Amino acid sequence: MTAEQRYLPRMARRDTRHRLHDVDYSVNEWGDDDRPLLVYLHGWGDCGSTFQFVVDALESAWHVIAPDWRGFGRSGHVGASYWFPDYLADLDALLERYSPDAPATLIGHSMGANVAGLYAGVMPERVAAFVNIEGFGLRDSDPADAPAHYRRWIERLKSPEPFADYRSFDALADRILKRAPRMGRERALFVAEEWATRGADGIVRLRADPAHRLPNAVQYRRAEAIACWDRVEAAVLLVLGADTDFTSAAKSWIDPDESAHPFRGAATRSVPQAGHMVHFEAPETLARVVETFLAGL
Repeated sequence: MTAEQRYLPRMARRDTRHRLHDVDYSVNEWGDDDRPLLVYLHGWGDCGSTFQFVVDALESAWHVIAPDWRGFGRSGHVGASYWFPDYLADLDALLERYSPDAPATLIGHSMGANVAGLYAGVMPERVAAFVNIEGFGLRDSDPADAPAHYRRWIERLKSPEPFADYRSFDALADRILKRAPRMGRERALFVAEEWATRGADGIVRLRADPAHRLPNAVQYRRAEAIACWDRVEAAVLLVLGADTDFTSAAKSWIDPDESAHPFRGAATRSVPQAGHMVHFEAPETLARVVETFLAGL
């Protein structure tokens, strides 16, 4: 791989370390501290530094922070199961450091958007605006499935499954391109080097903790999520990739007049030529959508 093949960032990124709830957190930062704050929250399997493409496309001057969630990217591993409420507590601790006296603007993708949506309802006074990119919860679970669900979790604890290894960053980039084919190879190679590291044996291994592959012991209860969403006071923008296959039920929400989505009164925007990984495939469009929304508040 040559330097010309890898995406070259326009905005310099710095890695700041914080101890949040006994976890060594890596927080990616761009821009001066005295600029308006944007907090980006990445999705499952991703990391904060891959928001680089969107940061490079922003027109206004911002202070952008993007943590690597516990067990992902360059943040520490907990060596045990990961529980969704911990993400809410980690976000709260992060905002105490970066925006202690003012509500923050959150931009979340997928899992990160689900964390942000819950947090904005639980702590509405701490969130001024929320851009939700493809993070609309899961299908409701069936209580009758609980016994089998708990059993599966217990059995998987006995023999956890590792993430796949790769012979090279190029091989990992191939996999990334299958998920987001429009992003181009230069960006895919950039993401590969952010997601993984090469060991002394030459093998490329993901930085993510394999414990993230365990099924959640607690089933998803959508009514609880909706109860939190109903308490959101922040201005909300819902963003979908026009070609997403991740949340097919959300396709009907693309029309701004559609009232079926769970965030009542929220504006919706569809990003063309993008699937679920909007920030990979259409970062320039996403940057414009975000800044236009925030400028109108």
